[in-house]
Amino acid sequence: MKRIDTVNVIPFIDIMLVLLAIVLTTATFIYQGKITLDLPEADHAETLSDPEGVEIAIDAGEQIYFNQTAVDKETLGERLGTLYENTPIILYVDKSVRFEHFVTVIDLLKANNLETLSIVARGDR
Repeated sequence: MKRIDTVNVIPFIDIMLVLLAIVLTTATFIYQGKITLDLPEADHAETLSDPEGVEIAIDAGEQIYFNQTAVDKETLGERLGTLYENTPIILYVDKSVRFEHFVTVIDLLKANNLETLSIVARGDR
């Protein structure tokens, strides 16, 4: 009887690469649809070519999100306090949200000297 001294790992590597490709493909679809917002329309909206920075969103239920994580007003203030002054902020607000919540977020940004702000709206397509 012949003794086996080695294990062929090439099939294992092939399987792992296929699984990695599947995970990376599905992760992009999951990320895009996490928070559902009905953005207001703007006739003169500019397109952000490559939006990067901290994302703040307020959904129709008036829940605030900081980088896709639900937070309350106090937690948002704490997290904004840890950012550099030149950190780009991208603000998404559902069109049904009361203006008071928008003002609350803007006030927190001003209190932390964060003035590099982009407000996202739907433009004419």
